[in-house]
Amino acid sequence: MLAKDMAHYDRVARTIDDFMTIDLTGVGLIGKIYDAVQERQPGPVCMGAAEIIAAALREQGGPVLIATGFPEGGGVPETDGPVGAALLARALFLGFGVESVIVVDEDWEAMMRATCLGAGLVPMPFPASGVIEPIAFLRPVYIRTVPKDAEGCRGISDELLERTKPRLLIAIERPGCNAKGLYHGLGGRPLDGMVGDLDYLFRTGKELGLPFIGIGDGGNELGMGVIAEDLPRFSPKAADCGIPGRGGVAAATAASHLVVSNVSNWGATGIIAALSALMNNPVIFHEAELEVRCIEQCVAGGGVDGMFMAPEPAVDGISAREWAGLIGALRASVLRTLGHAVNWKGDQGDWRQVK
Repeated sequence: MLAKDMAHYDRVARTIDDFMTIDLTGVGLIGKIYDAVQERQPGPVCMGAAEIIAAALREQGGPVLIATGFPEGGGVPETDGPVGAALLARALFLGFGVESVIVVDEDWEAMMRATCLGAGLVPMPFPASGVIEPIAFLRPVYIRTVPKDAEGCRGISDELLERTKPRLLIAIERPGCNAKGLYHGLGGRPLDGMVGDLDYLFRTGKELGLPFIGIGDGGNELGMGVIAEDLPRFSPKAADCGIPGRGGVAAATAASHLVVSNVSNWGATGIIAALSALMNNPVIFHEAELEVRCIEQCVAGGGVDGMFMAPEPAVDGISAREWAGLIGALRASVLRTLGHAVNWKGDQGDWRQVK
């Protein structure tokens, strides 16, 4: 297992974070967001998340609650978020043998089921008791839906915390309410009636002492409250969405550890890469082809790309084919930074041993 006192620990952590801050979309925000996080939460964001996950799950096990789902026009969910949630659930099962419960709004269940199938997981009915039991010879995942009305959503949130008893909470590309309790898109559009109040679930879980990892890319996602005060310096709608009386788009709820990346799914991949390195287990890090299939399944299940606003096999305007190349580059770079090499005889191993 990779340890902090190893010489290459910092290099691996830095390499992964460097990939997270590449401005793939050309929006120009990620560098400023990452710098703001470093002021509030110094240290590697992805490896820091991996350390928290390992500490929470290595001895006590799961389950893990993962919330996702961001609405585009008409309330249709985008591909950014669900794909990362499904692949994180896969990594947590393969790395720690724990099951995940993915929490989405009621009208997005079919999309989430299809996405999980694309990630190589078997969606199982959420048990009426709320208690998750292991299933031998299967790689399961559970989907729990919530209604969009605040009272109903909060009731299910309480049941999840009391009955399912998660060890860890993760939010990825999930709208986060502002200081007025209102939800917005990054450009200022209201999301009233489009999403349930899962801020309540994460605030309550955090108060109970559960680790809460937030993953976002713009500042309006659940968990990004860590840098809410910093966002108005460089994000145009952070303090004022442009509609009188609504406040800004900056999310108010703060994660206990925040992961930022140019695209939220990319942040999930960064955590998966860090977990793979930390646990010295390459199986945790999925092959690029699996993520391509996952994106395609998400679209087939009703997801849309957040840039094209259409069922294109893409995430934030980046095609599934391009993602395959990015994932392959990250995976290979992490292996090389860990010392993996092929020598002149074709032998594989640590370069320090083959020089």
